[in-house]
Amino acid sequence: QVQLVESGGRLVQAGDSLRLSCVVSGGTFSSYTMSWFRQAPGTEREFVAGFSWSGTSYADSVKGRFTISRDNAKKMVYLQMNSLEPEDTAVYYCAADRNNLRIGVRDSVYDYWGQGTQVTVSS
Repeated sequence: QVQLVESGGRLVQAGDSLRLSCVVSGGTFSSYTMSWFRQAPGTEREFVAGFSWSGTSYADSVKGRFTISRDNAKKMVYLQMNSLEPEDTAVYYCAADRNNLRIGVRDSVYDYWGQGTQVTVSS
């Protein structure tokens, strides 16, 4: 059974930095595309960043501010978030796709999900 557990979310001020972590147990982590999504109240869950065997991809709204990284030995994926804005406030989810040939931006293609971690950015 594959489980994903996020951590690191908290209340910060605009302009601050924050790093989210996601640890994966079970499965074959190194063969997955790992991504971060987020969902603000009243909105659809949206793609933030992804890391496949071929590289990384980012949503336009976070490009240049967020960086996704992974440590296959530790089975962890990270999201470094800099220059945070109030619009970044959301629950952030870690997701795994068994097809590592793509970085899907639709949440329906992902096989496994974490429970989410809340990030709140005050102005």
